[in-house]
Amino acid sequence: MTTGALSRLSINQETLKQWSLPELAEGCTAAGIGAVGLWRAPVQEYGAERAARLMRDHGLTVTSLCRGGFLTAPDRAGRERALADNRTAIDEAATLGTDTLVLVSGGLPPGDKNLVGARERIADALAVLGPYARERGVRLAVEPLHPMFAADRCVVSTLGQALDLAERFPAAEVGVVVDTYHLWWDDLAPAQIVRAGVAGRIHSFQVADWITPLPAGVLLGRGQLGDGSIDLRGFREMVEATGFTGPIEVEIFNEALWARDGAEALAEVVERYRRHVL
Repeated sequence: MTTGALSRLSINQETLKQWSLPELAEGCTAAGIGAVGLWRAPVQEYGAERAARLMRDHGLTVTSLCRGGFLTAPDRAGRERALADNRTAIDEAATLGTDTLVLVSGGLPPGDKNLVGARERIADALAVLGPYARERGVRLAVEPLHPMFAADRCVVSTLGQALDLAERFPAAEVGVVVDTYHLWWDDLAPAQIVRAGVAGRIHSFQVADWITPLPAGVLLGRGQLGDGSIDLRGFREMVEATGFTGPIEVEIFNEALWARDGAEALAEVVERYRRHVL
């Protein structure tokens, strides 16, 4: 069992994308880290039940599964496909033993300019998926993404918007993700963190830094902890002030980090976590 300064640290699988699932399990165990966040594609390739055994055999807790969502299709067939895929994601989360499925809600469908309407379709889907998830011991965590992703990836851009959706449903079914990378710019975020924490709706807390210039495509612009503009320790303190004591998941999409030796990259992540988050 991991204790001390690293007891709440979780390494998101994408942070060390160069590692296979077995390498991730072995590397984290060797580094004294007891928790990981997993992604569906590599889990599906490896097999969910097999992945669950691998994590258990290494004494690792799975803090989240990413990702469900993409719930904004305007047509009935598209909505049904999305619901079916998200039910599968919930089942996978339950198999892995995690209580948190992260949702990236989806962008605007081609030709659609109605953000409000797209968010309502997300709410309609949550009404169906929330009870299904709760029956399986899984919570849905709506993740707001930076507004630069609103068109193609996520029409939920602020923590306030995410909470407006989540609060229509019991906290045991739907909560939110507080991700420093996506929220650091918003001067309303501190108040919304309090709102989320008091209601018990912070289902995942993730950290990465904001670096510039952003790379082409922007998706892979998450920076190593301490390399950018975000007050990571300040965010942690805000989240903890609400009573949150859950895992702190490092989620970094960065090609330079992926190009390095995995053990070396992990050691740096741990050192930066100690220096800039704790």
